[in-house]
Amino acid sequence: MSEPVLNYIFCPDASGGHRMAYWEWGNPQSTHVVVCVHGLSRQGRDFDVLAQALCAKAGNSIRVVCPDVAGRGQSDWLKDPAYYQIPAYVADMLVLLAHLKPATLDWVGTSMGGLIGMVLCGQPDLPLPVPIRRLVLNDVGPAMQWQALQRIGEYLGHSVQFSSVQQAADALWAVSTSFGPHTPEQWLAFSRHMVKPVVGEPGLVTLHYDPAIATPFGAMTQESVAQAEAQLWQVYDHITATTLLTRGAQSDLLTVETAQAMVARGPKARLVEFEGVGHAPTFIADKQVQTVTDFLLD
Repeated sequence: MSEPVLNYIFCPDASGGHRMAYWEWGNPQSTHVVVCVHGLSRQGRDFDVLAQALCAKAGNSIRVVCPDVAGRGQSDWLKDPAYYQIPAYVADMLVLLAHLKPATLDWVGTSMGGLIGMVLCGQPDLPLPVPIRRLVLNDVGPAMQWQALQRIGEYLGHSVQFSSVQQAADALWAVSTSFGPHTPEQWLAFSRHMVKPVVGEPGLVTLHYDPAIATPFGAMTQESVAQAEAQLWQVYDHITATTLLTRGAQSDLLTVETAQAMVARGPKARLVEFEGVGHAPTFIADKQVQTVTDFLLD
């Protein structure tokens, strides 16, 4: 399966609802579902390499679902940007999971996608169809560095146009070198779904996401982040899923100290670090892909 199937699901919200897109790999009848959720400014096609590897290893017995979180990719933009926050994303994922009806459910979350997974796993009263069995947290934890959040916020919220996908890929690389080594071919493929055509401007492309996703992000303060961290540690300590924590060894978002605390408490995550990578591993390099596939399909 070289290309995924694009599907949509309607998610209610306070402004009348929106469509969330999701990319589906593997056997659509399989009840073993792996949901892969991307980072703040990314989209579901980030997981193409990992999804294909999972399907190749599991044969016909797996279904890999990669949503475009609201405001990204092929999903609708929210009418009220104040809802570009984790609680709203969790609500959307509950709608998706109720639709998918898995018998076995695993979760892979990069950065923001990991926070969504933590909340789903760590709040026992949420109406999940089944508990999440295995959880992959990719370079994220309950504690996040304020300086790293500020760095990420610097490139959000800008509407930029490019004359080609290659030009966009080059610009994305300038703010994404922490993702670690990639061949030019890998990076171009990884960037291709990060842009969309500019309406009324033939040949021009722009970034896929709603610039308004920066609205709540820009309203964060050190105090609000500290309050959120305290709540997230409580959530983390309630997680019962078998947990793998992957970390870029040079990450500025997930510190060594936070990673070690995650190993020692809550679900006592297994920690794997990738040298030469910061925030966040892309699950394209062979070692990264094998680490995740072995964990989920062992």
